[in-house]
Amino acid sequence: MTPLTEALIINAAVLISVLEGDLGPHCKIGKFRILRPLLTIAVVIPIFIDSPVTHGNGLLVELAGLAAGLFCGLIAIALMRVYRSPRTGRPVSAAGLPYAMLWIVVVGARTAFSIGAERWFPAQLDQWCLAHQVTGAAITDGLIFMALTMVLVRTVSLGTRARRLPAASVQTPVTV
Repeated sequence: MTPLTEALIINAAVLISVLEGDLGPHCKIGKFRILRPLLTIAVVIPIFIDSPVTHGNGLLVELAGLAAGLFCGLIAIALMRVYRSPRTGRPVSAAGLPYAMLWIVVVGARTAFSIGAERWFPAQLDQWCLAHQVTGAAITDGLIFMALTMVLVRTVSLGTRARRLPAASVQTPVTV
């Protein structure tokens, strides 16, 4: 499988999974919603990441991917509201167009870079990699780390915010 194919598969899986689970006004926060992205990450890492770079500029590229994923994940959670459903008292979330646009722009940018690296600017990227002693695998890993970190931040935050909600208030019937 080419790095471009890998990137496209990961980007599509992340975007579909997140938008399908998060968009809407009253998305139930249950075990499956929390576990699904974590299972996706557990499957993606061994399939697409052979051996991360552990030194030099390649490591810095991978760490930059982690940092970008953390930053984008924090923005994503700021665009999502977590609250108790007034109807059921269970934790739910709400995410709308700004949330969807963030994910679409971030995933679109990663996809555009992946396509560009193979079709639009491969010579320039090769020159940059050579000059900075970075392998193409390190760049691919950095992009994957960015995607997975963004999903992980979103998922951990969603679970944490749901658990920290105040207990549902019990409404007692009023007799007159």
